[in-house]
Amino acid sequence: MNLRGNISYDEPMAKHTSWRVGGPARQFYQPVDADDLAAFIAGLPKNEPILWLGLGSNLLVRDGGFNGTVIAMQGRLAEIQLIETKAYVGAGAACAKVARSCARAGLGGAGFLAGIPGTMGGALAMNAGAFGGETWQIVRQVTTLDRAGRLHRRTPSEYHIAYRQVSGPADESFIGCILDLTPSNAAQEQEAIRALLEKRSISQPTGKPSGGSTFKNPPGDHAARLIEASGLKGCRIGGAEVSPKHANFIINADEASALDIERLIEHLQAEVERQQGIRLQTEVCIIGETR
Repeated sequence: MNLRGNISYDEPMAKHTSWRVGGPARQFYQPVDADDLAAFIAGLPKNEPILWLGLGSNLLVRDGGFNGTVIAMQGRLAEIQLIETKAYVGAGAACAKVARSCARAGLGGAGFLAGIPGTMGGALAMNAGAFGGETWQIVRQVTTLDRAGRLHRRTPSEYHIAYRQVSGPADESFIGCILDLTPSNAAQEQEAIRALLEKRSISQPTGKPSGGSTFKNPPGDHAARLIEASGLKGCRIGGAEVSPKHANFIINADEASALDIERLIEHLQAEVERQQGIRLQTEVCIIGETR
């Protein structure tokens, strides 16, 4: 295999997750481009566990680490090409950068992406949303890569898309997409994004290490409301704390371990279910081995 990317072993995931926790990944690869990525994927054992990593939000890696291969996409396959009312976006492009690029070009429809603290690959994989918008509302086509290193181009009709949930062809991962946008006023689009980000900074703990929204909102309700109504705002286990600013955020307040965070998640689920009769479902992905 003539690989051109960077490979490392026993890479501490605490360096790459927004919670700043997580044990080592057995293998950690940063591809150069799509061809390099395809060659690397094709050379992996068929049963090798793979974790696709963007900005490290929405992800809790346990303290024992990840016994598999992490493919780090931050800054890789991050192209953004705008042609008329279409945007081709690589999976490694930060959602906030996509929003700003489209706004500057006078394209509307992607502004909500400014509120998603991840990359387009992650947004596609979970139908991420913010400020009332969801990723797949603007997706026209996706490019995927299978475990044999083959590329596929697919349309939304080939996927089951729901709230924070996407399922489709097995063993394929998103490496890019085409977004369908609308002509708009560049100044107005940029001002709308500024207002959204100001709203987020007021209501969310943007200055603290967190994983983003911890739980999915139950139908017709909000996880934050249920947590607060259960008297759990500010609740703490070890160094992990329910944010006093927004109850659906768990922050690393004081050198938390991944175990602290996971125990707090489980405590919130149990207490909200006991008091409110609703079992909260995690929005964050929890992976890896306990220490």
